[in-house]
Amino acid sequence: MATDSEDLTEFAEQIADQVRSFLISVRDIAAQPDEDGVDEGLASLPYLLLEVSQLLLAGGRLGAFEDFVPEERFESDAGPDPDLDAMRDRLAALFEGLDEYAEVFDPYAAPPEITVNRLSDDLTAIANDLVHGLAHYEDGRVVEALWWWQFSYVSTWGAAASAVLRAIQSLIAHDRLEPAHDAETEATDRELVEVAEEAVQRR
Repeated sequence: MATDSEDLTEFAEQIADQVRSFLISVRDIAAQPDEDGVDEGLASLPYLLLEVSQLLLAGGRLGAFEDFVPEERFESDAGPDPDLDAMRDRLAALFEGLDEYAEVFDPYAAPPEITVNRLSDDLTAIANDLVHGLAHYEDGRVVEALWWWQFSYVSTWGAAASAVLRAIQSLIAHDRLEPAHDAETEATDRELVEVAEEAVQRR
């Protein structure tokens, strides 16, 4: 897919806007207080689902373009990447009990390899890739930013975001489709189990 310079500038601006939206959202989610534990993590999932979906749309648009070629042979120095370890730790605490999920690493491998990933690790790795390209964009290196976002989408963050999206969809499905158990219902369930156990012991 070819485009002229004006269209390319507009396209880069749209991708940069989506990148910023994702980064702001993940940082805001990580900054939430964790007073409610897992409930707080669950409450953030619909918001995160929307942002990851929108980011994957941007990635799909990048993937549909022909390969971007930087003007320079070697990548320009984008400066040091930000330290996102604190954000990773906050996400891990927020999603405690939900963080780990299973994923098929390569669906075309024979046999497919199942890996165990973490939402906190994957979201942080995606953010690292995106913020690196954003540094190029904000320094005026538009083509280099697009090249980096496109390359890293194909090689790393596209697969990671797809895996995260499936994990979030699964969590939301479990939360909304499985019957809720309040304290009274759980107490009743325990009483029924105890009655059944006593009946077995009397036989």
